[in-house]
Amino acid sequence: MAPHETLFLETTTNIRKEAMHSFMDFQVWDMPGQIDYLDPDFDAESIFGGVGAMIWVLDAVDNYMEPVGRLTETILHLQHEYPDIKYTVFIHKIDSLTEDFRDDTVRDITQRITDDLFDAGLENPPINYYGTSIYDHTIFEAFSRVMQGLVPQLPVFEALLDTVSANCRFEKVYLFDVFSKVYIASDTLPFSSKAYELCSDYIDIIVDLSEVFGWIRHREDQMDKQYQQLASQSAESFIFSVKGNHLYLREINRNLAFIGISRDANFDSGKVLIDQNVQKFQDTLLEVFKRN
Repeated sequence: MAPHETLFLETTTNIRKEAMHSFMDFQVWDMPGQIDYLDPDFDAESIFGGVGAMIWVLDAVDNYMEPVGRLTETILHLQHEYPDIKYTVFIHKIDSLTEDFRDDTVRDITQRITDDLFDAGLENPPINYYGTSIYDHTIFEAFSRVMQGLVPQLPVFEALLDTVSANCRFEKVYLFDVFSKVYIASDTLPFSSKAYELCSDYIDIIVDLSEVFGWIRHREDQMDKQYQQLASQSAESFIFSVKGNHLYLREINRNLAFIGISRDANFDSGKVLIDQNVQKFQDTLLEVFKRN
């Protein structure tokens, strides 16, 4: 959905569920803000019993005092019965504020929530804060962080990506969920928004091309031998010198793709070695999936 189309979305008045089938199957529950989760008649177990993460969206340009109060009450109410829930606050429409005021707003919201919870006896609450907007990649970055918190194999993924990055001289590497543009993991080098945006745009191009030139891969028992050999090959793409960056993409499976960024002027000459390293990464990653 394009950002301008969100203007026509209706206000959420009931709980809505959306099932997502990709790298891992999960459900997104859209909860209207007017529901009183503290009401004794509210069946909290049916909703929060299996929740891994809760995202609380605050409007950065609106009066957020009341929503902040409701958030702290909700966390305190749920913390005892459901201690494993990870909380994230999206400070949304942050693009509507000036650069200086953005930082002040995020700092004010963070401090208010932290102080309220501390006064109630909850120290160091498990909450992450992200400024988001639908007009740039920040919303995808924030969702990526939320998803990473739900992936138990994340340390293994990061270690594997660190190895590939070092051996192939990548500036930054990511493991992307192709259809959602959420990155499941990256190497442990400092995060770069520009690198993420470049990779995200790259995926858009690949997906668009796949819709035109791709084909449906059937089950192996439905293929002849020649077709099996063709379908078993992972999709691959390489773009040389985009604003000084070289982009390398390798399909891991139907849902995941490896993307690396390099600034090495001789990057293309070492592509054979890169292919070999990424193939080893792919084989190891698929083995990790089998064991889980």
